[in-house]
Amino acid sequence: MNFLSLIEAKREGKPLTREEIQAFVTAFTAGQVPDYQMAALLMAIFFRGLTTAETAALTLAMRDSGEVLTFPADPRPLVDKHSTGGIGDKVSLPLAPLLACLGFRVPMISGRGLGITGGTLDKLDSIPGFQTALPVPKIIAQVQNVGCVICGQTATMVPADKKMYALRDASGTVPSIPLIVASILSKKLAENLEALILDVKYGAAAFMPTKAEAQKLAAAMVALGNECGTNTRAILTDMNTPLGRAAGNWLEVKESVECLEGQGPTDLQQLVIECAANLLVQTKKATTPALARRLAADCLASGQPRQKWDEMILAQGADLATFNQKLALDSTAAAVAELTADRAGYVSQCDARLMGEVIRDLGGGRLAQDAKIDYDVGVDRIAKPGERVEKAATLCRVHAADAAQADAAVERLAAAFHLSTGRPAA
Repeated sequence: MNFLSLIEAKREGKPLTREEIQAFVTAFTAGQVPDYQMAALLMAIFFRGLTTAETAALTLAMRDSGEVLTFPADPRPLVDKHSTGGIGDKVSLPLAPLLACLGFRVPMISGRGLGITGGTLDKLDSIPGFQTALPVPKIIAQVQNVGCVICGQTATMVPADKKMYALRDASGTVPSIPLIVASILSKKLAENLEALILDVKYGAAAFMPTKAEAQKLAAAMVALGNECGTNTRAILTDMNTPLGRAAGNWLEVKESVECLEGQGPTDLQQLVIECAANLLVQTKKATTPALARRLAADCLASGQPRQKWDEMILAQGADLATFNQKLALDSTAAAVAELTADRAGYVSQCDARLMGEVIRDLGGGRLAQDAKIDYDVGVDRIAKPGERVEKAATLCRVHAADAAQADAAVERLAAAFHLSTGRPAA
């Protein structure tokens, strides 16, 4: 294969054939293409883009670069959800057991956080004994027996994406919609799904800052997912404000369990139900969105998904007794400090980006992929826009490794909250 001719063709804006794309993905994965040439091709793609046919070919070539999950015949549809990431976005944790109780199989392959965006696997790593690295036979067996699994991508799944993403990160080509779409969908298509719901975030703490940009990304992923044979839908959700009232790894696990027990924040519960309802409609388990929402809400309220959660984490090595003891603690961090309102009013802003930056700097996130995480730090009891607070009421509570860090975080977070005299529009 003449790789230079592919770089030149894309540099000039010419489309690549399916065979050319398959060949370069196979060669790159096998180490037969030097990083500098692949980086040059990625930059050409960044500027020139890919057609829908090229993006589909790239996605499928990346999917087929490694092992694809194969499940036995079963009347329960294989489904999953993907979020583009945000602050306090813990939807996957209560959603997986809920979907299992609704008669789905959920092979949820998740990732870790980078920068201010939290990762599902980091949250789960805060559970004593929980294993996120599972071999393929274990993933398949657990999906069949329990109904759901949440784990990491194995070494043999979509290796092309791992290599390509590392280069994109180092070459400034991450914000390319075709490359984002191929990266996300190649991993999801490797699960052999029948239906996929995408939660595409927009706002201050989202990868896509505006709703219009999120709409463009969502449309591209939905079109490609459907073209590749997976019934795909997307919802757009606001990430100017954190989701729920807790952000930080262990604190989000606690809030996820509260959601499964019917005591979680309204916005979290609504998004969990909305994701489940879409999948019910997509797989024809419900005829209308209204019926689907009712089925999902009734199931969530039944207590069965809470039991399924215990079954799932137990199957993945969690020490249930220690987990429940940890759940009962008000805080597992060394120091806790409160930010209080300096006057009465309505919360008109709660800046998710600033909150994410503070949590990252407390040790709850990563500036580099191999950075060590402090699972116990974070922010909870977050006051949300539209809520009335009195003077000295709690706006949020900081959990930190020591009192000095907690106090410094409180001081920074004062700028995240704005109060107004009138109630802001929803």
